[in-house]
Amino acid sequence: MPDQSVRFNKTRIAPTPSGFLHLGNILSFALTVALAKQHGAKILLRIDDIDQARADEKYIQDIFDTLNFLEIPWDEGPRNVEEFKNTYSQIHRLELYAEANKQLRNNGFLFACTCSRKQLEKETCTCFNRKIPLDTKDAAWRLHTHNNRELTIGDYNGQTVAINLPMDMQNFVVRKKDGFPAYQLTSVIDDLFYGIDLIVRGQDLWSSTLAQHELALALGKNEFRDITFYHHPLLTDEQNQKLSKSAGATSVLYLRQNGKTQAQIYTMIAGMLGLHIAISSWEQLADAVLSFYKNNPAPTMSGTGSDI
Repeated sequence: MPDQSVRFNKTRIAPTPSGFLHLGNILSFALTVALAKQHGAKILLRIDDIDQARADEKYIQDIFDTLNFLEIPWDEGPRNVEEFKNTYSQIHRLELYAEANKQLRNNGFLFACTCSRKQLEKETCTCFNRKIPLDTKDAAWRLHTHNNRELTIGDYNGQTVAINLPMDMQNFVVRKKDGFPAYQLTSVIDDLFYGIDLIVRGQDLWSSTLAQHELALALGKNEFRDITFYHHPLLTDEQNQKLSKSAGATSVLYLRQNGKTQAQIYTMIAGMLGLHIAISSWEQLADAVLSFYKNNPAPTMSGTGSDI
């Protein structure tokens, strides 16, 4: 890990309000805040609500309730649902996303795709060769990616990682069929808009990191390469599957409703990582976990992984 004298400007906590926050989210938040404190970085709360069909207000409220209950701090961003909706929702940045897609379109980097998810499960998309007009109704826009382009990622441990975009992220969607921008595009634009230079996320988002570097190159946003990335191992359930927002028993709301205290929740997270010690705060959790990761480094990532 880099010396604590290394300074960063800003990092972010970026939950998606598509379900109640779970223990895996809290681990990521605690690590984000701890690394920010070590390196003098401000912490932005950025709630990714661009998927309006799934962004339920009760899930947005749960974000504030959970962060406050667990005393996880942030420096910039909304403090309640009303402030989020009025000022910080991604809806307020639609023009920025549209401008980015317009640039990609004007430069010939996009193609229209009318494939359904069911079709893509069975066969490879051939829409690029079909040259479907981008204005076709109910067509998504995909970025025509470079199969053999080497991407350079700034790693938190001081390494520079060069790797090709994996097959599962080739020609990824930047505008969905409903006309709204897709996650990879909004994430790149938001991180640049807010001046983020340290991103902490789970290893399952490694392929998203690669896709976002590919997209930044297409947009000519070379400053995206200056962002440092820290990918941490995930919490898993008894079947060794990553936790999901649909798994109610690991949601903080469920645990709170069943009388669990802040300390019990943090101790539970540590226990799931094999650290059987009492933990009372996010600081103690992050210190224990970062020390464990330092002494037990995760395997080198190969560029495979699942997107959110």
